[in-house]
Amino acid sequence: MDGFFEILAILTSAVFIVWLFRHLHLPAILAYLVTGMLVGEHGFAWAHHHVDYEHFAELGIVFLLFTLGLEFSVPKLLAMRHLVLAVGSLQVGISLVVFILISLALGQTFASSLVIGGVLALSSTAIVIKQLSESGAMKKKSGQISVSVLLFQDVAVVPLLIIIPMFAMDSDASMGLALLFALVKGVFVVGLLLLTGKWLLPRLFHLIAQVRTDELFVLTTLLVTLLASALTLWFGLSMALGAFLAGMMLGESQYKHQLEADIRPYRDILLGLFFVTVGMKLNINVLIEFPLIVLGVMFGFMALKVLIIRFLAVKAGELSKDGWASGFMLAQMGEFGFVLIALATQVELLPMNVASILLGVGVISMAITPFMVDNATKWSLKLSNDKGVDTTELETLPDNSTLSDHVVICGFGRVGQTVSRFLKQEDISFVAIDIDPLRVTKARAAGENVLFGSSRQTELLHAAHLSQAKLVVIAFGEDKQSLDVVEKVRTLSKNVPILVRTRNDDQLQVLKDAGADEVVPEILEGSLMLVSQVLSLTGVPFSRIFKRVQKERNSHYSHLHGFFQGEHTDMSAEAIERIEFAHAVHLNDDSYAVGHSIAELMLGNSHMIIVALKRGDQEIEDPEGSTVLEDQDTLIVRGKPRRVELTERFLQEGT
Repeated sequence: MDGFFEILAILTSAVFIVWLFRHLHLPAILAYLVTGMLVGEHGFAWAHHHVDYEHFAELGIVFLLFTLGLEFSVPKLLAMRHLVLAVGSLQVGISLVVFILISLALGQTFASSLVIGGVLALSSTAIVIKQLSESGAMKKKSGQISVSVLLFQDVAVVPLLIIIPMFAMDSDASMGLALLFALVKGVFVVGLLLLTGKWLLPRLFHLIAQVRTDELFVLTTLLVTLLASALTLWFGLSMALGAFLAGMMLGESQYKHQLEADIRPYRDILLGLFFVTVGMKLNINVLIEFPLIVLGVMFGFMALKVLIIRFLAVKAGELSKDGWASGFMLAQMGEFGFVLIALATQVELLPMNVASILLGVGVISMAITPFMVDNATKWSLKLSNDKGVDTTELETLPDNSTLSDHVVICGFGRVGQTVSRFLKQEDISFVAIDIDPLRVTKARAAGENVLFGSSRQTELLHAAHLSQAKLVVIAFGEDKQSLDVVEKVRTLSKNVPILVRTRNDDQLQVLKDAGADEVVPEILEGSLMLVSQVLSLTGVPFSRIFKRVQKERNSHYSHLHGFFQGEHTDMSAEAIERIEFAHAVHLNDDSYAVGHSIAELMLGNSHMIIVALKRGDQEIEDPEGSTVLEDQDTLIVRGKPRRVELTERFLQEGT
């Protein structure tokens, strides 16, 4: 029972702390580390050694390396080989040597210095990639440099995982022989797994896919991962190496994305448990007693990494500002650093006080990473004395511009430029506003009326002669930005029509309430265009098609909502607030709704819509309120998932 209560304590703490950290927009990894710190022997001591957590937690690393192998692409590595080799490999090598020398100078053994060097040389792939994706910086040169370095760091983890346990051996001679023997075994195992992966696994997964059973596919994925790990473990190598090779074998297959989706829940839960076990080793007393040492180590190693990456990027022919930006993005310690710390403490290569300092350094450096990524470009421009493109001239239109009854286009990307081409064909003048200086420069060189800056700036809207415009088109596709622009335009001009492009209709009503006259959701408009083509090709007159499409637009696409739930319907916390389900409620003699009219049931008060009524072979769309429901009727209703459940209960039970 003690083990049960320990697991209960860990799960309860993890749920609350992960929720809190995600609410504060902090990485979940930090939440798991803090959970371990609280429940471990240095915290409240709720978890002792009644349960062998570390063996389960090691499976988290196995699955992490498997998904890393899935993402590891040899063609991608070759395509980015210049940056990967010129910056990535040298960053790992130079950082490793520098941190080893510093550790040796501070009195550490060579084995522990190697561990410290490996830990500090690596960066957080999970956090950096996530931040780059969310900020859109992945396409920038600094983002490409960062990804190249991370790619090599991920590869460098594998040999470190193999080498570190061998330093626990007694003599240097035996360690040297063991390394040589491990190399021979490694070549053999890699060759064996690669051959298996090329000839056997694709056929196996093809057979499994034909059965069309999700459970079997998941079980096969787990089995392949664990078999590959067991094979490398049997040869005296790391389980993680086998998982990485298994992932790499399947990375080029057509099942790559499904495999990643299947393994993700197991990986995330077990990886969370792994970081909890790492957090249990974090002695908070060390951080309290030596705060200056922790902060000194953190700022010292981060500064060195920034300088090394900037130096290597410039040597590789990149701009100084891009080198600085990449350095700031990659300055932190990574999740694989925690893996190496756990492995080193397990084989007693790293003193516990040093491990605690490194864990504290890692936690703090990862916590400030989102802030550093967001400000990397700004800091890099200051340090490189590069002011970027001179945008002063781009913020006003040429002196000879005379505009009235024109269209203001906010956002001059692909959609904005397409709109402008059709306007030019009709001899309708326009002014575009865009935040990309290169795009604005090239468009201005081609004679286009484009202003540089944010469409939310009052000065730019005045420069675009908003007061004389006959239409404003917001072409971003990003609802938050579009809403800000709609509100700003409305404060400056009460009457100008505003047309907004969105990807879907999540914020349709919000945008209309803010002052947008028309909102065009791409997904729903694409559906309407497809329906138009279908009806046209089946012989429906064009006039009737036009009326149906226009009716749908006028009703805010009401009939394009509420679809029957599928097995793979997104039911995440974000989606559940916006999706609507269509649901069939079958009535019988005992149903409360039988004998009542639709109006009497007042379903509209619950924000439910009756889509149709099926009675025998007849289907009535939008039935009238006076329709009395009968035995064996089927009502098709539409609404939010929770309201659908309550409505069905009301129709059946009257409660």
